[in-house]
Formats: sequence, C-alpha cells, structure tokens
Amino acid sequence: MDALIQSIQENVINGQKAQVENLVRQALEEKLSPEEILNAGLIAAMKEVGARFEAGDFYVPEMLIAARAMQSGLAILKPYLMQSGVKSTGKVVIGTVKGDLHDIGKNLVAMMLEGAGFEIIDLGTDVPPEKFIAAVKENNASLVGMSALLTTTMSNMKQVLEAMKEAGVREAVKVMVGGAPVTETFAKEIGADGYAPDASRAVTLAKSLIGG
Repeated sequence: MDALIQSIQENVINGQKAQVENLVRQALEEKLSPEEILNAGLIAAMKEVGARFEAGDFYVPEMLIAARAMQSGLAILKPYLMQSGVKSTGKVVIGTVKGDLHDIGKNLVAMMLEGAGFEIIDLGTDVPPEKFIAAVKENNASLVGMSALLTTTMSNMKQVLEAMKEAGVREAVKVMVGGAPVTETFAKEIGADGYAPDASRAVTLAKSLIGG
C-alpha cells in the first residue's frame, strides 16, 4: 500500500484532522487517484474505526473525532470525486424526528455513512413527516434514517412511515431507525426495514438494506 494512503488511514483513525487535510492534498498533488484516496484511505480507515468500536476498543468520542477527521479529508476530495464521476454507494435522507432536538447520535451516523461512501442529505432535528417525504422525492434517495432520543417522540417515527405510504414513496426507499429508546421490536412494530443500536452497525445495516 502507498505510504501516503497508509498515513491518511492512521491519521483518520487517530482523529488528526489537520494532518488528514494535508495528506489528502499531498496525495492529490502526487497524482494518486481520488477513488484510491477515498476507498483505500478514508473509507478503509472508517471501517477500522467501526471495527474497533464494536470490539470495545473505541468509544463514541473516538468515533466522533475520527469521523470529523475523515470529513475534513472528504471535503477536499469532493470536487475531484465529482470530476472523476465516482458513484456514491447510495443517497440517504437522515434526520431526528419532529419534537426531538437531539443530534449527536444522528450526526455520528451521518458521518459514518458518509465515510462509507454514501451521499448524505441531513435534514437536522425536529423534522416533520412532509420534510422527509420532500427530501426523498427531490433527491431520489434509496434510504431514510430516522433518529429519536425521547420516548415521547418515538411515535413520530410511525407517523413518518404512514405519511410516506400515503405519499406513495414508501416502496421506493428502505427505512432504518435508531436512538436510545428505540429497539428492534419497536422498529418491526412500526414497519421500519431495520434498526441499528449504534453508528457502526448503522453502516452495516445501510449496506445490507440497499445491497451495497
């Protein structure tokens, strides 16, 4: 493996944001392909971060720091990726449901998904059903991710799913849910396609749902 790519990986894993930016620029100057920098550098690093999280060697703070470092590298890479026509893994509309203003978990999932090659349309917090539906239609998304951190707002997930059915977009997308009070059983009850207990497993789930 190219030494630069290896350095990008290591610095993402260790959350060294400035270093990642410098190394990505250097790799581009040395004419490494944007795809290689993305796949072998940034995405491979986030895969390792996810594995360490699942093994209990990394916790949420380490994951967040690594994801931010990855994003800073990705921001530099994006224009080059667009020029070279790199296809995203899929488009994901993500948001915290209406009435809920928590976003740390949702942001981490969005960053981890972006690190896995997905294109993210982040609607933020307190998102009403019609906003989810509009974003799915506008972006031709293949996946919707909903988060809730309060037991009182969990029921709004069901409202989004029902509104999606009424709007005729439910069949076009897969829906995954998460958040502290959310469970696998609840996800099944409301008719979601999947549930992930944490950001690392959200990536695995997203890939399995859209056959990535």
